Amino acid sequence: MAKDYYKTLGVDKGASKDEIKKAFRKLAHEHHPDKNPKNADKFKEISEAYSTLSDDNKRAQYDQFGDAGASGFGGGGFNGQGQGGFGGFDFSGFQGGFGGQGQGGFGGFGGDGVEFDLGDIFGSVFGGGGRSAKKQRRGRDIEIDIELDFKSSIFGKEEQIQVSKDSTCKHCDGTRGGPNTKFDDCATCHGTGTIHEIKRTFFGQMQNAVTCDKCFGTGKVPREKCHVCRGAGTTHSTETINVIIPPGINPGDALKVQGKGESVTGGISGDLFVKFHIKKHPNIVKDGYNLIYPLDIKLTDAMLGADVKVEALDGELTLTIPAGITHGEMLRVRGRGVPMDNRGSQRGDLLFKISINIPKKLSRESKKLLEELRREGL
Repeated sequence: MAKDYYKTLGVDKGASKDEIKKAFRKLAHEHHPDKNPKNADKFKEISEAYSTLSDDNKRAQYDQFGDAGASGFGGGGFNGQGQGGFGGFDFSGFQGGFGGQGQGGFGGFGGDGVEFDLGDIFGSVFGGGGRSAKKQRRGRDIEIDIELDFKSSIFGKEEQIQVSKDSTCKHCDGTRGGPNTKFDDCATCHGTGTIHEIKRTFFGQMQNAVTCDKCFGTGKVPREKCHVCRGAGTTHSTETINVIIPPGINPGDALKVQGKGESVTGGISGDLFVKFHIKKHPNIVKDGYNLIYPLDIKLTDAMLGADVKVEALDGELTLTIPAGITHGEMLRVRGRGVPMDNRGSQRGDLLFKISINIPKKLSRESKKLLEELRREGL
């Protein structure tokens, strides 16, 4: 019976490539064999349909001759017979995984913890093709939240942070062995650091190399275990980490401290991510690299001008108020704002927003003076 690839994918005959790809992704997600082994035939059928309809030449032959014509071009269809291997099935569009997750293959395919890696599968099928199956062990990343005062967020600082985590054992330096002990080849992996396991895939059973959990991938085991970590190579402890906080940090920014996450024996440490929460200043507002200060001045200073002392975040300065300044006007002091780099060689500006204080009560003498000014038209 002729196969209706359009019906298999649930698209119209005039569907675009994007529509075909979208339909395939949805169906492949629903019928992946790792979710239900009974889906293997359905998944193969969906993949075969996509293999044909996603290729312009095959699709043209299929539209003209049906599935017989499509399988006659490009190497024998999905069954892997002929020079075409998998019938020209193109996985290149999915190297980032469905939904952009994972680093390769179908990484994170099912969204339920099932990882399906075509790099590993093809490496097993074709004798090393694709990505290496052995992956270096890596410790867990750690994320912590800290609160900064406003000034520290502007100019940066060095902060000591206490982190409770798995760290390399200081007694054995991560070797897992006691003092002066000798090491033997691991009996489980025979000194290779890897063992082989069988994975079930829709291509059949595949052999995959994984890190040996007896020697943690080192290939060696100590004759005498470290009495502190008991042969684990790591201990759980509280570590003080110095973090250099750069200037200009914004709320919600995260700083990555490489290698300061949890340690893992036979691999590399994870990273530490420090997320910042910043206390608001009662008066000052950050605007990009500029700082906006409210400045209250007297009516006479606004009319006649004056030099006033102002306390900025990084020290006192003298601000010249020009005569005749108006309420709400801005005065700019260049180069005293937020540093643009760690050296502070370039900075934004200070902006002073003028607010003129109008006295609510006046003395008799003040009233007389103001009445005279009124008579003069002021």
